[in-house]
Amino acid sequence: MSLVVQFLGNIRSFVLAQNGDELRNWLLVENNVSDIYFKLARELMSSFPKNNTDALEKLVDKCLPEEDDVQEGKGSPWPGFNSFIKDYLEYWRDIEFGNTVKVHARLSDLLISCANALANPTYGIMLLQTSMSLSESLSKLVMSLVRQPDLLSQIQSGATGDDAGEKKSIVELAADIIQKIFTSCLADRSSGRFQAPQGKKVAVYLFANLTLKLLFACEKSRLAVQMFTNLSTSGPALSLYPASQRVTFLYYLGRFNFDHGDYLRAHLCFEQAYLQCPPRFQKHRRQILTYWIPANLLLGRFPSAPFLARPEAAGFAAIFYPLCGVVRSGDFLNFHLALNLNRDWLWDRGLYLPLLYRLKPLIWRSFTRKTFLLTWQASGGAASANNRAPSLALADVVTTACYVQKLMEGYVPANKSSSMMPPPPKRTPHINSIFMKAITNNAAPKQLMPSEGLIFGNKMPDLQSIEGVVAGLVYAGLLNGFVARQQKRFAIEGTKRHGGNPVRAGWPNAYQSIMERFRESYEEGLAAYNAAESGEVPGEMGDVPGWVRDVGMGF
Repeated sequence: MSLVVQFLGNIRSFVLAQNGDELRNWLLVENNVSDIYFKLARELMSSFPKNNTDALEKLVDKCLPEEDDVQEGKGSPWPGFNSFIKDYLEYWRDIEFGNTVKVHARLSDLLISCANALANPTYGIMLLQTSMSLSESLSKLVMSLVRQPDLLSQIQSGATGDDAGEKKSIVELAADIIQKIFTSCLADRSSGRFQAPQGKKVAVYLFANLTLKLLFACEKSRLAVQMFTNLSTSGPALSLYPASQRVTFLYYLGRFNFDHGDYLRAHLCFEQAYLQCPPRFQKHRRQILTYWIPANLLLGRFPSAPFLARPEAAGFAAIFYPLCGVVRSGDFLNFHLALNLNRDWLWDRGLYLPLLYRLKPLIWRSFTRKTFLLTWQASGGAASANNRAPSLALADVVTTACYVQKLMEGYVPANKSSSMMPPPPKRTPHINSIFMKAITNNAAPKQLMPSEGLIFGNKMPDLQSIEGVVAGLVYAGLLNGFVARQQKRFAIEGTKRHGGNPVRAGWPNAYQSIMERFRESYEEGLAAYNAAESGEVPGEMGDVPGWVRDVGMGF
């Protein structure tokens, strides 16, 4: 009996027993297998050459006939399965492991064939483990190819395109194949959406996580939008799945929201991923903290010393404490220094640019607060004596901002320069004397990068730009009040509610303010839905698209 016939006979026995585990163990595709697979390949090349594919197809159909009378609990081959097995044998007949480009093409075609067989509503489930094994092999190969530009260009030159003629990358092609399997599992009707998963539905989040791992490893997270949409529409509740799948999915969902600038939703995902990850998995918890801490920083929430003392957070204090310090103090001078202390580490994890640009509003918040403390205290409380609401003169912010901008350009205070320097020019009356001391520089000012200056490079802050900054902070909820344009002041609201303390009233806690605006937005959406009695239900508080929770669970 030939080796091919023996192989097909064993495959048939596994199908009749619906033994998906053994099918996965036999249907291997990588080169680290026993010699029997290479003997099988040589026999296929000699007995079934490429120009005689009909003979191989006939042999497969002969050895794997479809059963007429299938007993309960037993299985049967089906046309899609036979087609997949034929493709599998052709894979081993034609494979050249030394040619990575051809391996990618053959493995992609084989996974597509497996996905088609998996779609069978009756017996497809027995290929679930095989589909996962092949998907993992393809993902590993794609991630390896992405790091080899010469091979990648060869594959890209022959990649298929859409109707518009735009070619897809190998990452997109692989993700499309795996998402087809994911969709097949999602469409399974063997269990309800909020019932214990059965059938192919048990693998919904396995394939989702594998797809997300591939997309994030190759920096293609934007391609996950459709998957999250499908999960929000008909996906099973995440809580019904094992902790390993829940934690992995929440981690990638948090990464997706972080990459797209939704730091509150990213925080919610990372928080649950961390809480549901057992403490013994320190490596996984550390990976979650790598993004959870920056997400909280961008929300104005800083990690405590006991939290950073945990084993999984070792070394994070040296990375994030300097950033916390500059945000608290509004220290633009040391902001870039704090970032550049660990620039390579932050850059490799995609954190440098979000922190560079998204932390600045929080630094401006502290900067305006410090300016108010200087001017308000220096005024001696005259504002309260006149029964006026406390306010901050935008011109004072311009003065302090210009002073810091000059320091960033390399100027030094006059008392640190030569004593022969002439006295500073007379200032306009609105500038408080405690602010600006003469600054000088014998050399030309340092040319700043566009991201380094307070406004833009070497552009000096003026009244218009500062008004825009303050208005933006008010809109974001980081300042409580309004800009009085005619008076050119920022007027603080709610001082009486805070015991007459204008600082607490005008500069609320950033994190609490963001959460409050989030709640208000949800309540407005709920009120609009109740009033219209139509449209899309706003869902529960804390809903994150793609995260399917149990009925009644909320924020």
